[in-house]
Order: sequence, then structure tokens, then C-alpha cells
Amino acid sequence: MKPKIWMLGLGVCLAASSASAAKKEEVALKAQDKAGFSAEVATVRKQIEGGRYEYMTASERATLDSSLNDMQALFDKYDTADKMDGDAKVRLQTELDTTNALLAKRDNNRLVCERAAPMGSLIPKTTCRTYGEMERERRDSQKFLQNTQQVNQQRGG
Repeated sequence: MKPKIWMLGLGVCLAASSASAAKKEEVALKAQDKAGFSAEVATVRKQIEGGRYEYMTASERATLDSSLNDMQALFDKYDTADKMDGDAKVRLQTELDTTNALLAKRDNNRLVCERAAPMGSLIPKTTCRTYGEMERERRDSQKFLQNTQQVNQQRGG
């Protein structure tokens, strides 16, 4: 009986991993021409301020701004990616990869799955949550702890 259950569990895990491997990550920036790039950048900047990428750190924002500025300079000079010379295309692709990696890392919609045994059990379960849910929970917990510490200090204990 146990081998059948184990094989069933293995089949479910393999199916889940192949389904996630088949799913392609969404690319935030494509950067083909100056006008399209400017529109994409405006959308990304709006989403950083309070949306999809709101949990980006200050250092990541600095890196992102640097990459966006470098790409903007390339589009100011060449207007489209097709008009760029080889070195400019390599620089553009490098900056695009950097930018898209940062955005993918801090994407609130990114699904993060963890496999762990719940308290009181030896049987591991897979739980999936979005990155945004995890960050909100983490920040809410930190806020609760800070508030609790302030109340304790005010009470003198």
C-alpha cells in the first residue's frame, strides 16, 4: 500500500513541476522602439509606486533607474533596436535582462510554493502564495511586533 501512495505522490509532484516549467515568465519590458519603451517605462514606474512592484528595495530601484536611463539613452541615439549597432544591441539586451530580472523578483503576482510538514504532522504539504501576500504578511507581522513593543514600553514593562 505504501509504495502505491508514494508513486501517486511522485506523479503529482512531477506533474506540478512540469506544469510550472512549461509556464513562461512574463517579461515586463520588451524595448523595441523609443515610443513603446517610453510607454512601458511609464507603466513600470507607476506599478513601482504602489502596485505590482511596490516591494522593491531602494538599492533595487537605483539599479532599475540606472538600467532604464541607459536604455533610454540608447533609444535617444538610435530610435529603434533595429537601427542599433552590435555593441548597442548587446548593451540594450544586458540592461533589459537586468531590468526584467529585478521586476520578476519583486512581482507581487509571482507564485512562491513551499513544501513543509505542518506543525504536528510528518507529512509535508505544498503551500503556494503570491510574493505580494508573503510581503504583506511579513510587514504586518513586523508592524504588530513594533506596536506591541511600544505598548510594553509605555506600560513600563
